[in-house]
Amino acid sequence: MDRPQPESSDGFISSLIGDENRVKNQLELDKYQARARRGKFKCEQLFGCEYEDNRERDTWRRLRSPHNLPKELESLTTPIVLQEMASVEATIDALQGNSKTTTEPVRPLANFPPSVWGDRFLSFSLDNSELERYAKAMEEPKKEMRKLILDPTMDSNTKLSLIYSVHRLGLTYLFLKEIEDQLDKLFNELNLQDYDEADLYTISINFQVFRHLGYKLSCDVFNKFKDSSSGTFKQYVTTDVKGMLGLYESAQLRLRGEFILDEALAFAETQLKSVVNTLEGNLARQVMQSLRRPFHQGMPMVEARLYLSNYEEECSTYKSLLKLAKLHFNYLQLQQKEELRIVSKWWKDMRFQETTPYIRDRVPEIYLWILGLYFEPRYSLARIIATKITLFLVVLDDTYDAYATIEEIRLLTDAINSWDMSAVEQIPEYIRPFYKILLNEYAELEKQLAKEGRANSVIASKEAIQDIANGYLEEAEWTNSGYVASFEEYMKNGLITSAYNVISKSALVGMGEIVSKDALAWYESHPKTLQASELISRLQDDVMTYQSTQ
Repeated sequence: MDRPQPESSDGFISSLIGDENRVKNQLELDKYQARARRGKFKCEQLFGCEYEDNRERDTWRRLRSPHNLPKELESLTTPIVLQEMASVEATIDALQGNSKTTTEPVRPLANFPPSVWGDRFLSFSLDNSELERYAKAMEEPKKEMRKLILDPTMDSNTKLSLIYSVHRLGLTYLFLKEIEDQLDKLFNELNLQDYDEADLYTISINFQVFRHLGYKLSCDVFNKFKDSSSGTFKQYVTTDVKGMLGLYESAQLRLRGEFILDEALAFAETQLKSVVNTLEGNLARQVMQSLRRPFHQGMPMVEARLYLSNYEEECSTYKSLLKLAKLHFNYLQLQQKEELRIVSKWWKDMRFQETTPYIRDRVPEIYLWILGLYFEPRYSLARIIATKITLFLVVLDDTYDAYATIEEIRLLTDAINSWDMSAVEQIPEYIRPFYKILLNEYAELEKQLAKEGRANSVIASKEAIQDIANGYLEEAEWTNSGYVASFEEYMKNGLITSAYNVISKSALVGMGEIVSKDALAWYESHPKTLQASELISRLQDDVMTYQSTQ
């Protein structure tokens, strides 16, 4: 077989990397337009047919000016947003002169832009023989890499550097037992004095490997780089760009109370930003990428592809590693493009865009989100299930926030809480197809997993769906009554409507035997790690929403 090369021109992940700004702008536009609809809805709710206050209308007219739009949206979306603002103004003007009560329900009427992807993923056709060829081609370099990892003659720094590259390339799961055995041995034999003669880059690599894989190497290993009299980092460190990059990435893994790493983060970030424009080649790309997004905050497959491009020189020391990384990337890309095709076809077959045309069509974006949870081949079914359930949340979120009236929201919430097909007659006709699909999909999942004795994970996901529906209802009631919740009230409900709990529990459904009864029970106890994740998710979403509307 010829030397494999990662797909770049038409590959799924590469496409998403290349179109990142386009996706970001579309998501920003979604939020901006949703704000416009909510404002319009609020006007109609508050003022009904007797609108006498010109302040709201004047506000919209000011917003209508292109100069008041977010700069990143001016060239791309101004015509669309202006059209929406004109619609809002026309509505207000009409309300001023109209004293008759309309028979049609007043709706926010969101009009989200269409998907930027079209049907491109529907047309993908997987060649299983090609997937098998990649799998077979990986066997030989896997054997060679296993020998390298277990090589007893390799010194500890070289071995940790090798494991670092394996981890950055997303290959750790292929050698998990071997790597854990080696790290156990190296960590137990570790003496901090061994680092007295090591340079900053070497220490940083060792620190990251141990921290990434669950070993708490002391941050005291960086003390030698600080001036004991001034308490600042020594001046010579600033001339070692590669070392500063390692320090910056190490500081991303700090724990509370590790003050030296707090200082290291500020110091390294300042120094790297001051020199990044003077760098060239791979080092320049490495620094820019790390400043843009630290490795541990990225998606494994995207980070693997970037590492392969930016660190090929480092990886080339081991030809088997470079070969395996490229084969592995191409194998996963084929598999995941097929998964996206399956989900895209399901979405189209369910006719969501026809029965609920007001919702966002964001299948690839949601799949990419789920891909960030787990990328390994064995979780293929889990990714498909989690993506479908998250798409259910998109329908619910847009129905509650951007279409349904308060009366319809109450009826739909009651139906979801009852989780009974007979309740379909009680809800508005437009949402009935969705309700039927929701119940049928969960019934099928529960039936399948009951055979394996793992139906509890489906039940946990279903209950989380009910929780978020009640959370959405709470927000709708606040809006309808004009009630301004306290921060404590908002956060309590906001942790639920962040959707983190639903997505996390739904992600467990298709993972197989790894999700034991004890593990699920621990998860359902709502541990602190889940609470913290919900809080981060809620606040990040709110900050981005606020920034996109300024």
